[in-house]
Amino acid sequence: MRTSSTALDFEALYRAARDDVYAYVATLLRDRAAAEDVTAAAFERAYRKQRSYKEARGSARAWLFGIARNAALDELRRRKRVAALTAEPAALDAPTADDAAEAALRRAAVRAALAGLGPRERELVALKFHAGLDNSEIAAVLGVSTSNAGTQLHRAMTKLREAVEHA
Repeated sequence: MRTSSTALDFEALYRAARDDVYAYVATLLRDRAAAEDVTAAAFERAYRKQRSYKEARGSARAWLFGIARNAALDELRRRKRVAALTAEPAALDAPTADDAAEAALRRAAVRAALAGLGPRERELVALKFHAGLDNSEIAAVLGVSTSNAGTQLHRAMTKLREAVEHA
């Protein structure tokens, strides 16, 4: 571990991001068991490469999601399959029966709408909402400009909203 002021606190990063990394990877792979394996591999890669992290190039979280993305894409290349969303948002509190039914219908509509998006659009939505990354962090993960990431995300969200409204 480095001792400079930019040293990466890997343990804190792991605790703060492990669930989000898993949700993101599960979104890309559409396979929970494979997502567990790829998440572990991503953290292993990040641990081995932690000395390569440069604070000036972006947040530790964006760096980690870049590694997780590469690990997931490696797995997809091995499988030669298209990514799709399988992770479902967790309920925050116990709703009433009517609320639960309405929420289930909304989740089904969102899942169907997400399935209708292209892989890149699903990935953008996952980086924004599963990973909690801002547009500059998404840009760093995808290797595009911040404005391009914002534009792509806006278009994906517009398509998603329209699909949900017409469901």
